Amino acid sequence: MGRRGQRKPRLTVGDVTDPRGMARLSSAHLEWMRVQNYSEQTVTGREKHLRRFTLWCEERSITRPTDVTKPILERYARWLYHHRKDDGRPLSFGSQYGQLMGVRMFFRWLARQNHILSNPASELELPRRERRLPKHVLTISEAEAVINQPDINDALGVRDRAMLETFYSTGMRRMELVGLKILDVDFERGTVIVRQGKGKKDRMIPIGDRALVWTEKYLREVRPSLVVEPDDGSLFLTKDGTPLIADHLSSLVKRYVEAASIGKTGACHLFRHTMATLMLEGGADVRYIQQMLGHSRLETTEVYTHVSIRTLKAVHTATHPARLQRASSEPKLLPPANVAQTSVCDPDSNHAPSEDESHHREELLLSLVAEAAEEENSLVASHYSS
Repeated sequence: MGRRGQRKPRLTVGDVTDPRGMARLSSAHLEWMRVQNYSEQTVTGREKHLRRFTLWCEERSITRPTDVTKPILERYARWLYHHRKDDGRPLSFGSQYGQLMGVRMFFRWLARQNHILSNPASELELPRRERRLPKHVLTISEAEAVINQPDINDALGVRDRAMLETFYSTGMRRMELVGLKILDVDFERGTVIVRQGKGKKDRMIPIGDRALVWTEKYLREVRPSLVVEPDDGSLFLTKDGTPLIADHLSSLVKRYVEAASIGKTGACHLFRHTMATLMLEGGADVRYIQQMLGHSRLETTEVYTHVSIRTLKAVHTATHPARLQRASSEPKLLPPANVAQTSVCDPDSNHAPSEDESHHREELLLSLVAEAAEEENSLVASHYSS
């Protein structure tokens, strides 16, 4: 029996003995992605999409990609639209889009590798993704209510408080928090290195002093009692000493949100939305939030440039509400070089966002919703394949 926190072994899908079958060619496609240096998270997501499609095909006696036609793919798209999850809700359009995009990329690879003569998915129409702003964003008091839920008289409660504070302070993705190592946190400079984030990119971002206090308390009082040798240096551990996994972390945060009885739902990504929104409301320019979130660029924005960690740290300190005490005087910040002179951080000014600034803010929030849809899609596919 596997240790607690490990994923269940996957069941074999498809006829692995058929060299031209869906299973063998799916495996070859995934191997090609790894050779091309796609992130393991991307490969895992593609694997889940292809497993669902392969299962659907098997139920209809379709065993080879050469048997798949455009009408069959259109039937699959309709099936995704009508499919209901265990809780009775339909898949979001973002989730349907991700599922079909994975299948479409698979068939494009098959055609390029000459496994099929023509690509039946080349003209497959994908559903339009919704452009919705975040459904739920926490206010400062609501965020504090959630963060105060863990029992800090319990060892795991201290750990959970440190994780919630880190989410709230940095807005990092759940996989980024799971992957944190002890040495990634610089307590002296008040920064944390996110290694191999989305797109296999590293970035350094600020972390607030309050989150650092709780993380230090966890490291000093709790982690030594959890760790099991050999210690790989993972920052946050389960009660069995193993690194946390993303699904377990989402369930944990979701329970704390529900326990706070604030009338809102969500998990890890809820804090990502909240951090971005509260810092924007505090006066931070959108490009600083972009740097915090690890977005390489927003679709309609070309003016973004590199933001130095010192300036970003000052913006974070001035605009993020979670702090041990408010500084007596907020730093006067200058915008990055070669960027249009817009409001960077002056919460006390009467500056109203221009139409262009408002548009950029909306684009940033929309990109967060798209990320949340991808995360939901990953959770659904994980449950479906377990």
